[in-house]
Amino acid sequence: MIFHSDKNIKIQPEFRGRVSLLEPDVSQRNCSIIINDLKESDSGSYQLRVNGDWYGSADRVTYSTRATVSIQGLSQKPTVMVPPLTEGQQTTLTCTAPGLCSGSDPKITWMWRGAGEKNSPITGNITTNQGRTSTLTFNPSAEHHGTNLTCKVRFKWAVITKETVTLNVTYVKELRIAGNLSVKEGETLNLSCTVEDFPSPLLIMWTKCSDRNIQNGTEINLQNNTLTDLQNSMATLSITNMTAEDSGQYTCTVKHLNKTMKENVNVTVIFVRNPVITGDTTVKKGDVLNLTCSVQSFPLSHITWTKFGSNTNLQSDFGSATLVIPDVSAEHSGQYICTAEYLDKNVTLYPQVTVTWFSKILNSSGCEAQSEVMTCVCMSEGFPLPTIKWPLLENYNVHSAVTTVSNTTVSSTVILTVKDHRNTAVECISSNESGEAKENLTTRMSEGKTEEDDQSKKLFRIVSRVETIIAFFIGILLATIIFFMAKKCHRYTINSFSEFVSIYR
Repeated sequence: MIFHSDKNIKIQPEFRGRVSLLEPDVSQRNCSIIINDLKESDSGSYQLRVNGDWYGSADRVTYSTRATVSIQGLSQKPTVMVPPLTEGQQTTLTCTAPGLCSGSDPKITWMWRGAGEKNSPITGNITTNQGRTSTLTFNPSAEHHGTNLTCKVRFKWAVITKETVTLNVTYVKELRIAGNLSVKEGETLNLSCTVEDFPSPLLIMWTKCSDRNIQNGTEINLQNNTLTDLQNSMATLSITNMTAEDSGQYTCTVKHLNKTMKENVNVTVIFVRNPVITGDTTVKKGDVLNLTCSVQSFPLSHITWTKFGSNTNLQSDFGSATLVIPDVSAEHSGQYICTAEYLDKNVTLYPQVTVTWFSKILNSSGCEAQSEVMTCVCMSEGFPLPTIKWPLLENYNVHSAVTTVSNTTVSSTVILTVKDHRNTAVECISSNESGEAKENLTTRMSEGKTEEDDQSKKLFRIVSRVETIIAFFIGILLATIIFFMAKKCHRYTINSFSEFVSIYR
């Protein structure tokens, strides 16, 4: 017996509390029953028997018609309703247990398992409505994307059914750029830009900020150098044979739904150019020497200025170094050394500095008069070496002119005959490419010499000339006599000749 309207009547224990009349009022003549919490062992034939009084005597009627019930295992699954999920936006999932009949309320449980190695817990509020529906409210995140969420329904008699859904969360994370941002000149640049997101981005592209239009934000599209894989949310930039001009700011842009993201990286090309020296290596005395030694390179080269023969560091800096020497003099002329140190090698330049200055006539210049002979000396210094001219002596009889040179000094000596040195003007002109100097030289007399001495010398010269003339004529006379004596040798004997000679003597 599985049901009796008299509750005092014992029924089979496994049906106790599970069977009830569809219409509790028996007078309504409806004996339909409801069996709750069915199980497979409830399968079988069911028969109705009615007990009652029939004209004052007990009577019962058993209906011959049997109802055969076959109970199969539960095949229905719960229904899980998942709305569109967006990261950071609260959402509610609903799980409804299968079946519409009455019975014991099932136990509904939510379970989840992360995708791959992820297992991010879902924390939220779980509520049950009317015993057959359960809701899960939480804030989805990127970590929940791909999570398998299961709704498990447990009925009485350990009857279990469940449904599993995979969560698809719309999200996008920060861009990630990988690759070597520093390459040597001539090598290949490889940069990858990836983004973790769902669904896949609409666009991933690489651009380079133009150095010429950097203030205006002009960008160069590098589509020809980019391999894009939208399915894997990745774009790879590859530039072969990198040059110094390829250095600069590169940008990866990702468009995901209605959101645009950008990430900038600075790419540097390791290179070095030959040193260059700018400035005038020839300067005038008193001016400023200004020489700049520069090297285009990355990383920057260390540049040092020294002078040949000295270890003194005159100037040093990175990238370029400027040697400044104010008020230069002749001592600053010479060879200077620019040394550029780049990584593990040195490059050296040797500029030659020349200091020029106006020619100058030295105080030791002058003329000395001795009788009719005048000796003039003009000494000058300058760089380049000056040239000395005597413009006012062109009409004089110059006996000799001698020029000597020593370092930056030149000396010119002229000797000429002057009858009256008091009326003789002597001018020395010294000139070079830097300028010209003129000076009238002072004439001085030789010490101990007077005009009376000059007259005595003149008289001595006259007397000397007369003596010379007399000696000349005597010589002619003697030559004539000897000539005649030789002619008579053939006429006389030797004794006669001796006699003649004695008489002559």
